[in-house]
Amino acid sequence: MNVLLIDDEPLARARLRRLLAELPETAQATVDEAADAAEAWTLLRAQRFDVLLLDIQMPGQSGMDLARRLAADPGMHHPAVVFVTAHEEHALDAFGVAAVDYLTKPVRRDRLAQALGKAALWLRAQGAADPPPREVHTVYLTVFDHGALKRIALSDILYCRAEAKYTSLHTAQRQYWTDTPLVDLEQAYPDYFMRVHRSVLVAAAAIRALERPAGSPPVDGTDADNGDNATWALHLHGVADPLPVSRRRVAAVQAWLRQHSAHP
Repeated sequence: MNVLLIDDEPLARARLRRLLAELPETAQATVDEAADAAEAWTLLRAQRFDVLLLDIQMPGQSGMDLARRLAADPGMHHPAVVFVTAHEEHALDAFGVAAVDYLTKPVRRDRLAQALGKAALWLRAQGAADPPPREVHTVYLTVFDHGALKRIALSDILYCRAEAKYTSLHTAQRQYWTDTPLVDLEQAYPDYFMRVHRSVLVAAAAIRALERPAGSPPVDGTDADNGDNATWALHLHGVADPLPVSRRRVAAVQAWLRQHSAHP
């Protein structure tokens, strides 16, 4: 999928690019950017795009004007148009130029995914879309790395920890940072991450052992919440130091260990 981001705000384009990189269906997409309608028109004449994520209010020609110009030109390839704007009052006008969806800022990941799903359906109806990939081999997350944005594979992350305004992501070699909240990561990748503490997610496949504190019941799942107030410790493959497990999460970790004990 080829996507064109059109917005005069660099931070808005950066956020959309990050969200696109985090969605499995667009992790491998080719993404280009334009800061205004004139720059976008040049790109649209030079190459083929499947989806436009188009701001409405921009200096010079508006996004609405660009969409009308595109629709009126029979010689142009017509991509699926998704408007992205801070102004809800333009919604009726947006659908009047055959937009497939209308997103308000700040854009949420789930709404962007929904809009891209509508765009894919629209493209298939036009006979303009390639068939969807049978399998997404790698999912990537966008992280901060020494002041720059970088993509890392989800499968490289061993655990995540909530720290102040950011979330730290830990691989076997390094630590990265993201502004994605812990709860969003948990909801986006429920088959990959397990919550073991209110501030810690772990890659379930990396779990090696659960260590109970002195004086607590055996790790048999029969009375997980009746131990003392000491912190349970979780050991992960590839991580030297143990991670805390809250007493309310112990039973879930025990259940996972029992279920996978025959398949280490």
